[in-house]
Amino acid sequence: MNSLQLFGRRLKELRKRRKLTQEQLAELVDLDPKQICRIENGSCFTTFDTLEKIAKVFDLKIHDLFYSEYKKPKDALIKEMNEIFLDASDEDIELIYKIVTAVVR
Repeated sequence: MNSLQLFGRRLKELRKRRKLTQEQLAELVDLDPKQICRIENGSCFTTFDTLEKIAKVFDLKIHDLFYSEYKKPKDALIKEMNEIFLDASDEDIELIYKIVTAVVR
């Protein structure tokens, strides 16, 4: 995944967290909604001025917009964990259980 795609995923994640549509975000930062779509898809980038506006909408500093560790939604993580469990041995499942309970408690 390239840098534009990572930035796009981050923007989409932030937008969805705020429960904004692409159209609403576009209005807040004075862009065409199609431009927000292109940025989120990683097919283009934007100007520094727009980055400032986006950061302001999300109450972030500009550099926080580039935090690129994409986090999967909870349901996707649970699905992946279930797939791991299906292939794991009884011993592996017991070890995973011990690790998870140690982290959660």
